[in-house]
Amino acid sequence: MSRPMALIAFLATLIALPALAAETRHTVILSGNKAGIQTTSVAADGTRQVSYEFNDRGRGPKLAARIKVNEAGLPVSVQTTGNDYLKVPVKETFSLEQGVARWHNDAENGERKLTAPAFYISLQSTPEESALLANALLKAEGHKLALLPEGQATLLKGDEATVKSSVGARRVTSYEISGLGFGPETVWLDQDGAFFASVSSWASFILEGWESSAPELLELQNKRNNARILDNAKALTRQPKGPLAIVNANLFDSQSGRSIPGSTVLVEGNRIKAVGADGKVAIPANAERIDARGRALLPGLADMHVHISEEDGVQHLAAGVTTVRDMANDTDTLLDLKRRIEAGQEVGPRIFMSGIMEGPGPFAGPTKVLIDNEAQAREAVDNYAKLGYQGVKIYSSMKPELVPVIAKLAHEKGLRVGGHVPANMNARQFIEAGADEMQHINFVFLNFFFDEVKDTRTPARFTVVAQRASKLDLNSSEVRSFVQLMKDRHVVIDPTVTIFHTMFTRQPGTVGPGYAPIASRLPPQVRRSLLTGGLPIPKGSEQQYRDSADALLRMIKLLYDSGITIVAGTDDLPGFTLHRELEMYVQAGISAPEVLRIATLNAAKVLKRDADLGTIAPGKFADMILADGDPARRISDIRNTDLVVKDGKVYEVAALYRSIGVLPRPRAEPTP
Repeated sequence: MSRPMALIAFLATLIALPALAAETRHTVILSGNKAGIQTTSVAADGTRQVSYEFNDRGRGPKLAARIKVNEAGLPVSVQTTGNDYLKVPVKETFSLEQGVARWHNDAENGERKLTAPAFYISLQSTPEESALLANALLKAEGHKLALLPEGQATLLKGDEATVKSSVGARRVTSYEISGLGFGPETVWLDQDGAFFASVSSWASFILEGWESSAPELLELQNKRNNARILDNAKALTRQPKGPLAIVNANLFDSQSGRSIPGSTVLVEGNRIKAVGADGKVAIPANAERIDARGRALLPGLADMHVHISEEDGVQHLAAGVTTVRDMANDTDTLLDLKRRIEAGQEVGPRIFMSGIMEGPGPFAGPTKVLIDNEAQAREAVDNYAKLGYQGVKIYSSMKPELVPVIAKLAHEKGLRVGGHVPANMNARQFIEAGADEMQHINFVFLNFFFDEVKDTRTPARFTVVAQRASKLDLNSSEVRSFVQLMKDRHVVIDPTVTIFHTMFTRQPGTVGPGYAPIASRLPPQVRRSLLTGGLPIPKGSEQQYRDSADALLRMIKLLYDSGITIVAGTDDLPGFTLHRELEMYVQAGISAPEVLRIATLNAAKVLKRDADLGTIAPGKFADMILADGDPARRISDIRNTDLVVKDGKVYEVAALYRSIGVLPRPRAEPTP
């Protein structure tokens, strides 16, 4: 073809393409730091081209989506490609033709003849899609729409505000969308109905040039959310008018590991007044009695690795988790949440806090507390101590030479030191530099893979463990020497093994064994999210990855047998994941009573609060759970908690779950 003919053909192609409007850009902000961008262009026929990516410590999605909606704002065509948060390839399609909806992705393949309007939610979605859903709901009758593959969304108009920036002023409105998760999700639209922002203390998406408006929008959003949460707390919390007596209970003594049937516990205010055999404890005439009917009565559970946010408290408490340790959060957000829970304005557990400290750089974690020298370290440690934190969490980009400095400063203030093993440092060096704890079982393995993974800031800290853990000889002198070091230094391990076991074994399209027992009870879109999330497993490596997942459990058993203190943490879905974490410890070979001790008394001792927490005994806080069956014999019965007492207040588990869209559990069969 001649040059002129080629040029004519090229111009003809351009003419045939839909004209694109000016590009709209939204900044992705993680904990106050710019982390990525979403760009959106809309063609003359309404087709949207969306590009979305962000970098979170080497992880993060990169998606390209082509979306077309009809006059009602409902998707009729969606094609998405790229990779998800863990870099697994994504290829997702949806179409609506002649009333038949069809969708396909790595986890799902469905088709449905529609009899009413419905909105397809992409399994791997972009922020733009939340604005499309909001607009569709605005047009829908009653502001309600069925969701595909399942569920229903509703819309409630929130606040209006005029925000200002260097480029002018803009009128924006918030809309709360219910039906996507455990609580409403808020999206801000401008006066034309275009996506303006979605904000939170952890992750925000906001129109480029308007980033300074995010705090103002978040304040308005929080004020509205807090009012709703307060009403919820009043409805869910029952304060006994006088003493509370729980009788006929099978009490688990976490000190001895024994279960004591026929027990009575008397509570006055927020403390346990007396514990003894039925008929041997004097119960005041004005006491409220709860007949346990032989059910297990245990100390409230502790999750020692969370990143709590608003409304997580209901999930924790419903699962019997009355104490949590937050291992990194926005300081102002966390302190405000803690204050509201303590004031009874929100339902939630007791919160202990460990403040994150990170080094600056391209792989820095989501925090504003970035430390590059001793003066900055001292300022951060002093501030955390002043605010009532119990520890500091060193993160992956911290300079190795600053670790002993931070440890010394923290110990001088009575703070514990733990966290990730920083890049270019192995776990042995981390402990020798003064660490009291290690978070995540993968870092124990990485101590022996330092030849391959010196930089722990990238996903290699997951993939190399998945590839090599099963080949590590746990009886080797190198492993035994390291375990002895942990024992000599009284180092605590917080394994969070469930997240790694899931990463190494999850297959797209199936719910793993950790969540299978409760998946059917969850809100549809939450249940759907459980179909994804594993590492990209090279073809032919499936068995190797499963073997490495099992090796994690063998290491936990070795640490336990060697006298290393274990605490139970999750770093994942609140409440439900702790149940699975405890099941995994039993699967590793630790007895159920010892696992319950790990989840109660061990945590209290590490927090230095065993005088108040961790056992059911006179003088201690009234934090207890009542469960069908006997978790000390069958650990999975811990999932059958149906009543929680926290700080002397009573909570019905079924009501807690209903408030966040979780179905009540089926009645448990009696333990044989």
